[in-house]
Amino acid sequence: MSLIIGRVWKFGDNVNTDEIIPGKYLRSKDVQIFAAHAMEGINPEFTKKFRFGDIIVAGTNFGCGSSREQAPLALKYAGVSCVIAKSFARIFFRNAINIGLPLIEVDIECQEGDKVKVDLAKGEVIISEKGTFKGNKLPDFLLEILNDGGLVAHRKKVNKEQN
Repeated sequence: MSLIIGRVWKFGDNVNTDEIIPGKYLRSKDVQIFAAHAMEGINPEFTKKFRFGDIIVAGTNFGCGSSREQAPLALKYAGVSCVIAKSFARIFFRNAINIGLPLIEVDIECQEGDKVKVDLAKGEVIISEKGTFKGNKLPDFLLEILNDGGLVAHRKKVNKEQN
């Protein structure tokens, strides 16, 4: 999973969890409902135009607001392959790792629709015409959790290996 390639959907600063998945959908536990309404609070057309594997690029403080785990779940099950942001809200960052949604903190210059390559192992984003942008490389133990599909899958794998 260390190399992710996708088309950019660009958002600004302070995208909050209610914009990622509006609160009115939180009565459900169905991740497909979350996926169908991902980013609806900021772009109602997102899931109609989004293609599986696309990448979200945002500014600072992505995922701020509540600690709802449904926000990264909505993105993951909608098919977002990675979230790139200048910075993440701490609890969103941890929830994303826990459910297996790849993310990277890096400040990049791109336009919506650009094709980008994310190398999680190196902590960088490559855009053909614009170059390589070095970001914060995730520690190996977080990369391992992501590669295993999230914290629960990782713990199951570790427990199986130990027995």
